[in-house]
Amino acid sequence: MQEPRKDPLTGALIEGRYLVLSRLARGGMSTVYLATDQRLDRSVALKVLYPHLAEDSSFLHRFEQEAKSAARLSHPHVVGVLDQGMEDGDGIRIAYLVMEYVPGRTLRDLLRERGRLTPRQALALLDPVVEGLGAAHAEGLVHRDVKPENVLLASNGQIKIADFGLARAVSTSTGTGTLVGTVAYLSPELVTGGSADAQSDIYSVGIVLFELLTGRQPFTGDTPIQIAFQHAHSSVPAPSTLLPGLPPDIDELVQWCTSPDPEDRPVDGLALLGELRHIRTTLTDEELDFTSDVGAVPPDPGAEGATGVIPTAGPSGKVPPASDPLQSQPMAAHPTTVLRRDVHETRVIGAVPRGRPGPPPGTTRQPDPARSAGSSQSPRSRQKQQLRDAQRPQKSLRGPAARRRTTVLVALLVLLAVLAAVSGWFFGAGPGGIVAVPDVANRPLAEARALLDEQGFTSISTNEVFDDAVTAGLVVGTQPPAAVEVRRFERVGLLVSKGPELFAVPDVTGENQVGAAATLVEENLSVGTVSEEFAEDVEEGRVVSQDPAAGTEVRKGFAVAVVVSQGPRPIPIPEVTGLPRDAAVRAIEDAGLTAEVLDDAVNSVSVPEGAVALQSPATGDARRGTPIELTLSAGPRILRVPNVFSNSEQEAVAALEASGFRVVVDYTFGSSVLGLVAGQDLTGNQPEGSVVTITVT
Repeated sequence: MQEPRKDPLTGALIEGRYLVLSRLARGGMSTVYLATDQRLDRSVALKVLYPHLAEDSSFLHRFEQEAKSAARLSHPHVVGVLDQGMEDGDGIRIAYLVMEYVPGRTLRDLLRERGRLTPRQALALLDPVVEGLGAAHAEGLVHRDVKPENVLLASNGQIKIADFGLARAVSTSTGTGTLVGTVAYLSPELVTGGSADAQSDIYSVGIVLFELLTGRQPFTGDTPIQIAFQHAHSSVPAPSTLLPGLPPDIDELVQWCTSPDPEDRPVDGLALLGELRHIRTTLTDEELDFTSDVGAVPPDPGAEGATGVIPTAGPSGKVPPASDPLQSQPMAAHPTTVLRRDVHETRVIGAVPRGRPGPPPGTTRQPDPARSAGSSQSPRSRQKQQLRDAQRPQKSLRGPAARRRTTVLVALLVLLAVLAAVSGWFFGAGPGGIVAVPDVANRPLAEARALLDEQGFTSISTNEVFDDAVTAGLVVGTQPPAAVEVRRFERVGLLVSKGPELFAVPDVTGENQVGAAATLVEENLSVGTVSEEFAEDVEEGRVVSQDPAAGTEVRKGFAVAVVVSQGPRPIPIPEVTGLPRDAAVRAIEDAGLTAEVLDDAVNSVSVPEGAVALQSPATGDARRGTPIELTLSAGPRILRVPNVFSNSEQEAVAALEASGFRVVVDYTFGSSVLGLVAGQDLTGNQPEGSVVTITVT
């Protein structure tokens, strides 16, 4: 088996102080390591930013400022920021944040094990989190990414919230309004482009409380934009819609925190903390320990603390350090039920004694005439008579009462036989018989009814439904579904197809790309191919056209293709240097640009006065209407020609060229003999760049 690749930072020493021991986790913008602060000999959590963020100087500046702000916040329920820095080495830049190391696990780990918590457990867990947020809000700090992954459950019972201010640094560095954060917990104002404040954190706390109570998030979808759209345009349902019987105060707390309008939420964490503690003291024990079997998630018996519950925190929101937040009394998944004794159960009756039956208690035996007559018999004769009497029954078993009982018994037996026969027919071939619902999908309605009639179904209903796959008029299926065994007298519903449900395509032209996608999702459609093109009259980033056109009826989920504007097509900048002013302005305006002639002219030896000496920008492409600055030439400067008579040739040429003139040498004897200047043709003031001819002997 292939060995896992070792992290390159494991074993590294950062800034000569922090020894990286192992990698703890990877997130959306950084990797967290366990490290040792060798200077103070303590364990710390080292958060190292990803390289592409560390190379952005503007982001690093904001990151440093946010780290300083977070470091000023000292609270027992907030993970402390200890240090921040940057180190260059081996061709990469390492930007890091040193934080308090909290051994334990996250609230997300606990949710995975438990599925959901009781109100007492959920409120006890949230109390320290909200207390930490309240302290941050009082200092002007906003978390911006409250979620179970950022709530740490320490091994010693402490509960802390991590990652203050980092989401703001990342979102600011994008510069495009990109949403940064976890979409499942984003407040409506952040989805719609608003700014984050304390009430945005409160909304996220409400979503977390909903998830702790129900074991699921209020909004789900196939894509992040679908979830974000629900946050912006839907209200969070009450938890009791999933857990009937939940206390109304809990519903009100969740819906107060998650109100779509930030002004309707608690103003900050301290305001929410007061209400949360008030609810915990006013609810009864039965309400705080409410649980339900609806959608119950059984705990994992093999996981640590899988059968435990969260200990109850005190009014201050602190969990006793001696108790593990993951261990307490187990919750019974299957409560014991006491069954009543069956009154018809079999009992043992005492044995009937053998021998001659005696008279009933309280009766007197009547004298027997035969006995009286033979009273004078000999003892031996009396003994024989007694033996005959013992063999003769005292009461006939064939009297009228016995005959009546026999008649009743026979009637009952006949009645039972009739009932058994009727029941056998009813629950066999009759309406009560169990048969499997036949498969009638994709059959005409009349044929489907005939098949049900053949099976003996007596209650058949029809209901029309939309279906994308089954032709209109044919049967989609049955309720109950095919092959399910039911009794013939039960109602069977036939679902008849109305064909596919069609939706009118909305007009999304003119909307930005995100808004167009949200509109299509709201209308049960989706975004198809997105292409771009230049458009002179449509702002960049907005939809120019769509296919199919608005009003076209299509099936649910149909992908609508959109074309997004890139703005006006860039125009090549014409070169107008050296052209007269009017000609240059006309050339620029003919290209669709704007000419701006500057008031200040510049001297130029090569460009005549009044012509364009400089233009900015000079080359490249520009958007229509972009201004092009033109600087006109004031012609050459007027300079004084130095007198070089009797100077050597070299000195004369150097002096004239240094003064801004060009030099031509004319030799008196055809070549230099004495090497001295005997004359020059220009003197006094002359235009810069003029040619001065000197005569050398």
